[in-house]
Amino acid sequence: MKLRNLLALLVVTSVVGCKAPPPTMTDDTIVTSVVNGVTLTHRYAVSPPAEFTAIDADYRALYPGSILSKPDFGGKVIGQLENGQTYRVLGQVEHSWLAIAEKDKQQLTGYVPMRALVKSELYAQTLKKDRPRPRKAAKKTTCVAVDNASKACQNANNGTWIID
Repeated sequence: MKLRNLLALLVVTSVVGCKAPPPTMTDDTIVTSVVNGVTLTHRYAVSPPAEFTAIDADYRALYPGSILSKPDFGGKVIGQLENGQTYRVLGQVEHSWLAIAEKDKQQLTGYVPMRALVKSELYAQTLKKDRPRPRKAAKKTTCVAVDNASKACQNANNGTWIID
């Protein structure tokens, strides 16, 4: 009888001492991080920033670029910017990188360099400013020396010669 009670007690203590294993974290597991008093929701694959300054504004992509898992060119590529698409900039992080989310969402998607995006209201103006402008042809004046004391120059507009 005592042996039976001892075995029952041993089984109960071993079962009570067992814990469920922690859930396995995959790249798609949603986690939250608090940085500078701001709570960020992001995938486990995206590293939380060390610094964060909130912006919370719409920006547009100037060129197709990579969305990285950390604010550094050494991060893993986790997505692509689409040229001209609107993204939600949640804030600025270390090294002047931008923390972005998809349009109308608040979940941190990843990080892009600051030069990859421009405020939505400045997008058209930025594209216009970036276009090469046609150069005006330099007016070529033809001048010849006359008597070592003066010179004669031809007017490019009408072809007449003017003696100086």
